[in-house]
Amino acid sequence: MNQKQFEDYLWGAANILRGLIDAADFKQYIFPLLFFKRISDVWDEEYQAALDESHGDLTYAEFSENHRFQIPSKCHWEDVRKVTVDVGAALQKALNEIEKANFEMLHDVFGDAQWTNKRRMSDEKLLDLIEHFSKMKLTVAEVPHDIMGEGYEYLIKKFADDSGHTAAEFYTNRTVVKLMTSITHPASGESIYDPTCGSGGILLSSVLHLKEQKKEYRTLKLYGQELNLITSAIARINMFMHNVDEFLIVQGDTLDNPQILEDDELKKFDVIMANPPYSVKRWNQQKWTNDPFGRNIWGTPPQGCADYAFQQHIMKSLKEDTGRCVVLWPHGVLFRDSESEIRKKMIELDYVDAVIGLGKNLFYNSSMESCLLCCRMRKPKERKGKIIFINAVNELRIERTNAWLEPQHIKKIAGAYWKFKDDEGFAKVMTNKEVLENNGNLSVQLYVKQAETVSEHNTADLIAEIRNGQKQINQSMDMLFKKLKDIGIEE
Repeated sequence: MNQKQFEDYLWGAANILRGLIDAADFKQYIFPLLFFKRISDVWDEEYQAALDESHGDLTYAEFSENHRFQIPSKCHWEDVRKVTVDVGAALQKALNEIEKANFEMLHDVFGDAQWTNKRRMSDEKLLDLIEHFSKMKLTVAEVPHDIMGEGYEYLIKKFADDSGHTAAEFYTNRTVVKLMTSITHPASGESIYDPTCGSGGILLSSVLHLKEQKKEYRTLKLYGQELNLITSAIARINMFMHNVDEFLIVQGDTLDNPQILEDDELKKFDVIMANPPYSVKRWNQQKWTNDPFGRNIWGTPPQGCADYAFQQHIMKSLKEDTGRCVVLWPHGVLFRDSESEIRKKMIELDYVDAVIGLGKNLFYNSSMESCLLCCRMRKPKERKGKIIFINAVNELRIERTNAWLEPQHIKKIAGAYWKFKDDEGFAKVMTNKEVLENNGNLSVQLYVKQAETVSEHNTADLIAEIRNGQKQINQSMDMLFKKLKDIGIEE
């Protein structure tokens, strides 16, 4: 089965639910069922391999050492498949028992869907779903980890497209994530952290980045925290689907209760990449003023906008020597007066490394323009005391309301970041002193003046407009000559 066939197969499960429940809730049911089917089929595959290895020793084949996950008696997919009445209760029991048997790795991984609520999910619909997933084997031999991982990401994207604005909390434009990873350039053995990790796509980008370079990716240490219970469960399943075991994803409010600690302090990381929720209004500003983790480094952000609370949390979580971060923000963080003192302190301490202005529609389900704020705790000699501004607002492809970066866009933007040189109309290196003279305003347009250009898209529109105008002129002339003829005046 190729990637396209597998994706169509997965999307078929969502179509069974269409009209029954809201599209935003598809993920509560589809992801747990898909994972349940995968681990059941892989258990069977491991069982058969152990049986072959032991020349038919049934006891040996069941040893826990031969299985990635343990499946208790009567909790296998095929056990649930045999049930025809109160299917939700049987499914709930199997999922609970699997979580208990693999507590360290799988606690709460199946979320909190209402499997036993028959008004929401009837036995008939559940049986339809189970039979749909039963049509094919999800073993590693049939569906290798890379196809399974990509299929899972495909579902995340499709659910995001289907469910509207709420999708932003668990999906970040993957082409922007690829750019962020090209800039942070994670290395084997490093620790990667996302304080608002959504479905885990940003964390996994580090794994894919090293895989593409044919470097060792299994030594990466991935950490994430996510507020939403269902989304954090989706993120953990995402890791397993990509065959990643070395990770820690926790559920909770990062600002109010950061949970990834070391010696009762915030754990420090080599790389942080994030797309925090922007302009959060409901957050505990009073508690932040005397933050027990010392994150209130440069000042308390305004109550109506927690952006710089997240940014300070990120800076406080970076290692002193290797620490570097890239954060996706709306442009307001670059120039708002209410946060100017915090910004100025970041610049004075020489942490701001680059500001990259991106085009519109790259924030999920939002037309606003976005930017990448890139920081380093310790810059290389040639970058000390300087910031590069990159105006990449036109480096994207837009179709209707969708936008993405193509490989050539990512290469150009990341190339400008690493070259760290002026590029007329595209990139400009400024000293910290010059930026501070502008009251710490980091707006890209202040420093990079773009030449007026007519894009290929605009040119096509212009030609179409001219042709349409010419057609109207010809029609008017024909009508004029006809009227002249009617009154006896020939051409």
